[in-house]
Amino acid sequence: MKVIIVGLGNFGSSLGEKLTRRGNEVVAIDNSINKVELFKEKISHTICMDSTDEVAVSSLPLKETDMVIVAIGEDQGSNVMTTALFKNLKVKRLISRAINPLHEKVLQAIGVDEIVHPEEETAERWAKKLCIKNVIDSFELDDEHSIIEVTTPEKYIGKTIREIDFKRKFNILILTTIKKEESKSLLGNLKTENKVQGVASAETVIEENDVLVLYAANSDLEKFIELKRA
Repeated sequence: MKVIIVGLGNFGSSLGEKLTRRGNEVVAIDNSINKVELFKEKISHTICMDSTDEVAVSSLPLKETDMVIVAIGEDQGSNVMTTALFKNLKVKRLISRAINPLHEKVLQAIGVDEIVHPEEETAERWAKKLCIKNVIDSFELDDEHSIIEVTTPEKYIGKTIREIDFKRKFNILILTTIKKEESKSLLGNLKTENKVQGVASAETVIEENDVLVLYAANSDLEKFIELKRA
């Protein structure tokens, strides 16, 4: 996976290092030469650049890049301008960091694909989420084990957990399932809510659109995700 990260603060640099260690090609950009020099041995590529300069940014390998992550946190103006620039350049996937609710609304108006809240979400969590395809969310328990949410593979719809036998086949535990249910708000509008179904049993039937909450070693989860994609 080829990734551009803009901003080498605590979150951006940590995410860049973790994605690099996972075998991804990362181009990290910052306007501080000191930060660029500091991380040049830890991240695939580091470049000193003004990310609000359209000519400079246009010279980056955007067509070959799978995603751009704007991790600028200190300067909201630069964050918004950089995000808008990459949006205008039509990158494949655009993720940007929000500092407060108003900033988040501006990013949503620009049309980013996803918003990061580093104060609430760790770089490790995002590294897993970005690297393990089809993962809706993840929570790292330690360096080797995680709990993740994934969409139900089509071939398992209508089967019980006993029939699928996740533990024997994949060395994975299904902790619970999440269903999307529609309900009415106080004003009568329909809204979709995620309903956790309680601890899964051997007789739990997996239904279409269920989200599976899985626990296992990261290596086993990644193998399962690859099989899911096949």
